[in-house]
Amino acid sequence: MEGNCFNQTVFLFTLLLAIAASSVRGHSTRVGFYSSTCPRAESIVKSTVKSHFKLDPTIAPGLLRMHFHDCFVRGCDASILIDGPNAEKTAPASQFLKGYKVTDDAKFQLECECPGVVSCADILALAARDSVVLTKGTSWAVPTGRRDGTVSKASDTDGNMPGFQDTVDVLKQKFAAKGLNTRDLVTLVGAHTIGTTACEVFSYRLYNFTSTGADPSINPAFVSHLQALCPQNRDGSRQIALDTGSADRFDTSFFAKLREGKGILESDQRLWTDVLIKTFVQRFLEVRGSLGLSFNVEFGKSMVKMSNIEVKTGTMGEIRKVCSKVNEY
Repeated sequence: MEGNCFNQTVFLFTLLLAIAASSVRGHSTRVGFYSSTCPRAESIVKSTVKSHFKLDPTIAPGLLRMHFHDCFVRGCDASILIDGPNAEKTAPASQFLKGYKVTDDAKFQLECECPGVVSCADILALAARDSVVLTKGTSWAVPTGRRDGTVSKASDTDGNMPGFQDTVDVLKQKFAAKGLNTRDLVTLVGAHTIGTTACEVFSYRLYNFTSTGADPSINPAFVSHLQALCPQNRDGSRQIALDTGSADRFDTSFFAKLREGKGILESDQRLWTDVLIKTFVQRFLEVRGSLGLSFNVEFGKSMVKMSNIEVKTGTMGEIRKVCSKVNEY
């Protein structure tokens, strides 16, 4: 959203800064951090995400992925939003992310409402939650109080971001390095219940994966379906649903697809072939049983854990005036 907002009076600006400074005590996030300094912060982010979602529903998975990418590199500090020739957003792993206009729009509105108070990192955390809700998922309380980082390097994604060809052991190591356990891993990968990926990301599984043809972990009938969508040596940028038939709804259908051998990404399908991890997938599909787990409930818990990875609070970092500030490094 563009336009001019009325300048705040010096008194109001000073007062807000003073209140913000007094509220940042300790070194942790908390629910309702902006209740005094910017009471409408969460509602402004929510309405902004909703308005963009109505125009383009694909921003929901985009914002959810962006928050994930942000947290796994330098912690949840909005470094993924920073512009620059060598910034995080230029890394190969981040090339298909979308939602930058949404965070910029929300930040513009928040700067008009309460200048210098709400961080871009918190905007991203809130937007990720709101995106899940808009795709029929369950809401959760988002702790806020993060501050924004000042450094963003594409090279920092190396070795930190989980990859689509990672083995289960490598995935476990990368999640464990961020304080996340195996249940968190399975739960957060479940975010692939919404959104798409490009043919070029997974088509290697369809052709000459082995001497006899496609990846044997893919359902044979599904191989033909995917080959029709992603012909060999054709447009690799074509987007394919990660959860076939349910890419716009946040549900457990993604896990059912893994059970059927219809995981699009190699790393996703491996959640079904690993004995320990398979157990969590089965529990998400058996909610009514004694060992069942509610995916929506667990997702909220894991998102809160992830959103607190290496956060900057107190006097660390800064509160950006523009989320996509030019990288200084």
